[in-house]
Amino acid sequence: MLFGKKSGIKNRNRERYDRVRRLMWIKCESCDRLVYYKDYKDNLYICPRCGRAFIMSPKQRFDLLFDDKNWERLTSPTVSDDPLQFVDRVAYADRLAEMRSETGVYDAITTADGEIGGVPSTVCVLNGLFMMGSMGRAAGDAIVASMEHAIETKRPFVMVVASGGARMQENILSLMQMARTTVAVNKLHANGIPYIVILTDPTYGGVTASFAMLGDIHIAERGARIGFAGRRVIEQNIREKLPSNFQTAEYLYEHGMVDMVVERRDLHDALARVLHVLTKVPREPKQIVATTPALDTHKKVRGMGETDAYDKVLLARHENRPHFLDYINGIVDEWTYLAGDRLYAEDCAMGSGIGYWRGIPSVIIGQEQGRTIETRQKHRFGMANPDGYRKAQRMMRLAEKFNLPLISLFDTAGAFAGREGEERGQSQAVATSMSVGLSIKTPYVAVNVGQGGSGGAIAIGTADRILMLENAIYSVIAPESCASILWKDNKFKAAAASAMKLTARDMANLNVIDEIIPEPDKGAHTNWQTTMELLSSAVAEHITQLQEIPVSELPGRRAEKFLAMTRDVEIYQPEPVADHD
Repeated sequence: MLFGKKSGIKNRNRERYDRVRRLMWIKCESCDRLVYYKDYKDNLYICPRCGRAFIMSPKQRFDLLFDDKNWERLTSPTVSDDPLQFVDRVAYADRLAEMRSETGVYDAITTADGEIGGVPSTVCVLNGLFMMGSMGRAAGDAIVASMEHAIETKRPFVMVVASGGARMQENILSLMQMARTTVAVNKLHANGIPYIVILTDPTYGGVTASFAMLGDIHIAERGARIGFAGRRVIEQNIREKLPSNFQTAEYLYEHGMVDMVVERRDLHDALARVLHVLTKVPREPKQIVATTPALDTHKKVRGMGETDAYDKVLLARHENRPHFLDYINGIVDEWTYLAGDRLYAEDCAMGSGIGYWRGIPSVIIGQEQGRTIETRQKHRFGMANPDGYRKAQRMMRLAEKFNLPLISLFDTAGAFAGREGEERGQSQAVATSMSVGLSIKTPYVAVNVGQGGSGGAIAIGTADRILMLENAIYSVIAPESCASILWKDNKFKAAAASAMKLTARDMANLNVIDEIIPEPDKGAHTNWQTTMELLSSAVAEHITQLQEIPVSELPGRRAEKFLAMTRDVEIYQPEPVADHD
């Protein structure tokens, strides 16, 4: 036994053996097993046995995030120690001295400048190794100074957080840091500085309840525990056993609080993709490569051929027609999916994210219907809950903050009709989505790529330019439902479709849309490549035109556009045949 209490080892050598043991082996707090230090270090300080991610020092974080481990540390402000003269079992001043000696840093915040994906950036680390990353006056001052530095140098600001919350030994002085750091975050937002928060294990208390949950984009490190109150406190308070995944990064993702959950080794690349778009790093248009799924051409579509209008309805719903994620995969480069409404849930019926659309850095939203039985159930056939529409509103505001074009690809039978939607305010969510879309000061292009169903569609369709694929439809209600209500019989659905004037040509005649995008012969479902080339070029052309208009003028023009709709509507109708009986 190399490092045990073996007889024969003299007491004067015990300290040396213990030191060597600590340097070569560590004990994982999660699985309680010894891990060889070199394996642990090579695995980016993650237990290779159970996957538990240990706290990294600021230097280790900087080496991980900055290009080529090249960075320059910034000098943090200093403050007077222990203004409250706090003493528990040990004087607070002695605790500070011990921590400074052990970690080699002044307090819990360390900041550095460098490049991430070639983008000059500032990274601030709240060090969980210094008094559990608790936030006191020194940390608050350092965070404020770091954010002001980012504003002055116009650098994106990345906040890496590991903390137990506000520092108890400073009582009310630590509590005030929540407000002070929030003031600094507001300044970042007001100056258009990208603010990205990386939430690591553990992050709790006054830190999560202030600057750590106010980012433009929240990235959670996989497996991180994140919350306000601790798990044991909550269980004691409500006297219930919490789920095993409660307050994990994955749990917060499901509940709409973080945009993505990322493995530690992938953090640099994830940050680089986000920063490229938000800072508008130039990029050549991606070559579109789309493969059309195999199609059974002999399969008869029930109802096809009754009326031209109902044929369009069936084509818009065709199971082989490309959907939101298909367009993203075919057209968009450096795509980053952004999740969550920051209030309750991640609704995957509403897709959202950032990327390059034909070389144009953009924010993109749209309904995803799914293709298999499992994915259709997961996405609820593109029918979003209030959470999805509130996520869309968040994306609209993100586009406005960074003056990025907003592209909407809407394709839904309507907003989801269910109890939970009503409980969480479906009507309010749809109404607010229209309101925000009409008011944002950034170019906004919406495309009806399939079914434009009722409020669920127009919620993300109040754009500067509205385009429509040739075989898409736009209506207040499905023709089947219209027939059931007005004709009292569903079999009149084709007649209802004709009467409703729901095709792209009808929309153009009614001045509801600005352009019809042609589809390949027999429909978009037969040739994805051509469809995506036509759609992507049309959208890019309209964005280019809109970018020549001052953004301050866009909301006013948008408002006038919609106010003018439905005025003096004239559509040719056949003369009624006289009854000569």
